[in-house]
Amino acid sequence: MFSRTQTKPSTSGFSAQRERLRAALEGADAVVIGAGAGLSTAAGLTYSGERFEQYFSDFERKYGFHDMYTGGFYPFPSEEERWAYWSRNILINRYQDAPKPVYNDLLKLVRGKDYFVITTNVDHQFQRAGFDKKRLFYTQGDYGLWQCSEPCCQETFDNEELVRQMVERQEDMRIPSELVPRCPHCGRPMTMNLRCDDTFVEDEGWHAAAERYADFLRTRAGQRILFLELGVGYNTPVIIKYPFWHMTAQNPRAVYACINQGQADCPRELEKQAICVDGDIGAVLRGIWRDSGKRKASGL
Repeated sequence: MFSRTQTKPSTSGFSAQRERLRAALEGADAVVIGAGAGLSTAAGLTYSGERFEQYFSDFERKYGFHDMYTGGFYPFPSEEERWAYWSRNILINRYQDAPKPVYNDLLKLVRGKDYFVITTNVDHQFQRAGFDKKRLFYTQGDYGLWQCSEPCCQETFDNEELVRQMVERQEDMRIPSELVPRCPHCGRPMTMNLRCDDTFVEDEGWHAAAERYADFLRTRAGQRILFLELGVGYNTPVIIKYPFWHMTAQNPRAVYACINQGQADCPRELEKQAICVDGDIGAVLRGIWRDSGKRKASGL
């Protein structure tokens, strides 16, 4: 449907693009937010560098991996070591607030609007920032959930209480054996509820959220919709990016907006309906909020 020629961000200036986005947000009947890893990176939830060193320097010295993502796939020799790593990872990325208030700033911009969020992020920062949980669809899982590794059932299990115990009681990068999580139905080891392969469990909550998202799109068809894409790259474009392009193309009243550091573009066919902003997501959102406040103060 779309050509391979991509439209890059306008050369008319960062502030001009930001103003176009502010106007589109203000005039939208509904806002569909599509969020990828770049949004959490902008919020300070980085998986390498200084933050990794702060929390995992001991694991780096012993096992030789240099970022949290790689650590998630490391073949630890025991379940006690594996869950020592994962419990720390879960605690800092799921049960602690992001270092920067980017999610809070985004909520300020859509509060009072008719919105829905679809995200491939698994850190639950939207809900932590105060977004309505009934307007969120986490497609790829949740750091706060476990599932049977088999799996023997289409069920997930909250992990916060046990994760906190694991972090508190681990020594020498091992948790006590009695804390190793096992499926309450079959006794097999638990694993993360993350979409890594075809064993990913889509539980009742997942399907309910998927239906709410589909219903939101269906009942807002033809309205002035802003498809606001934040930090989405090309690793899994079929979940957010490509559907946003197609839905924008099918609705002449829709606007597609993309904010991404170093990767903000769209098909040439959408150029007249698109706003592509190459910049730090946090800075762009703060700028829009500041500009909106100035307009309200001046009576515009």
